[in-house]
Amino acid sequence: MALAPEPRLILKTLLPYLKVAAKYASQLQSEISALPAKEGTDNFLGAALTDVDLSIQNLVEVVLLGNFPQIRFYGEEYQQSANTKYFRSIDFGEFGDYLVTLDPIDGTQFYIDGHTNYQIILSVLNTDDYEAVITVSPAINHYCYALRGQGVFEGTFTVDFEDCQPLRKKSSKSTILLGWGMEKLTTFLNDKYSVIDIATCYSKDNQIPNINGLLGGELSGAIVRSGNLIDSAALAFMAKEMGYIVSLFDGSPLPPLNTCKNYKLPGLIMASNSSIHQDLLAAVKQ
Repeated sequence: MALAPEPRLILKTLLPYLKVAAKYASQLQSEISALPAKEGTDNFLGAALTDVDLSIQNLVEVVLLGNFPQIRFYGEEYQQSANTKYFRSIDFGEFGDYLVTLDPIDGTQFYIDGHTNYQIILSVLNTDDYEAVITVSPAINHYCYALRGQGVFEGTFTVDFEDCQPLRKKSSKSTILLGWGMEKLTTFLNDKYSVIDIATCYSKDNQIPNINGLLGGELSGAIVRSGNLIDSAALAFMAKEMGYIVSLFDGSPLPPLNTCKNYKLPGLIMASNSSIHQDLLAAVKQ
């Protein structure tokens, strides 16, 4: 088998098409309606689905098959895609045989409700860790990408890949985001932090930060019950590349990606500094 394409090349090749997908998503947002909810999810945010999710995944699949026909690929909507059978695999291979993953619309419910902090997330995974992640934010014409060990870079849609500038960790508010199922931790944190519990704080009318708020400085930490490889774990990788502390609930480092089950890592803690990380650890242990 030929050598896998370099992660940087994969991102550069996909970027023009991801920008097109972003413009498509932005243009249709005001008239899109939800499809029947996905089965097997325990919350309305994870169950949301639209035509845009399916269409963007199909576009990315066509581009990948046309440019990297031997690539491994796992897209969130793989069960509904006619292209899944044409990829060599949707699973991990050997080290260096990369798996590309896609969340065509991260924050579909945000998207349906007219909010701006939805995004497209494409990742390149090795067996142990991410090699690269790119996030594209249609509503603000902005994208970020991270390459393993090289940090995070950002640019607007008018900025070429190689001209993007480093994205530095911002001085963030003392705000903690609790993912679905983590609402009981509010009691242990709200004396020191402003806590956003996504299960009870989500509103159609008032936008709240998503996990991508870590990159923009809206959040100083986050706790999620599990790290989906296509979205929250990918954003955790980007946060780590920016200097955030990322760990499991017991404070240990993240395990190799290919040891996860159902494309999910265990529960994750993300914090902008060691003091916040210790507070979040203490809350989880209680």
